[in-house]
Amino acid sequence: MPKNRPALPVDRSARGRIVDAQLHLLDRQVLDANAEPLMVVDDIEIEGVTDDGKRPSDDVPPTLTRLLAGATLGTRVFGGRPPRSRLDGVHWREVTDLGIVVSVSGEAEDRDLTWQERWLRDHLVKRIPGGRHAPE
Repeated sequence: MPKNRPALPVDRSARGRIVDAQLHLLDRQVLDANAEPLMVVDDIEIEGVTDDGKRPSDDVPPTLTRLLAGATLGTRVFGGRPPRSRLDGVHWREVTDLGIVVSVSGEAEDRDLTWQERWLRDHLVKRIPGGRHAPE
């Protein structure tokens, strides 16, 4: 029998939205303004919390600042955290919709997140016969 989870507190004076990161963000597909896949959310960056999980000030609530993506498979299998330098992402202010997928403003082509796909397209796929155009 599942345990009853207490409801999240509703603070009517607070600005913003209460988001359960594990439920609403992690492992969600991120789409750009043209509904093109951009990344999958692997981690989040929160401002107002120290590395050990403590809040330095009770006056300012923790704030989500970025959605992060990167090579996290090894850390999921073996534990630990990937180095911060290996993660890239989008700022929370760029998020336009939060639903089944996370939608962000801008285009995938303009971001560094998709450089590997662009490189493979330009250096590998275009060399395959028929790889320079869409199928007919």
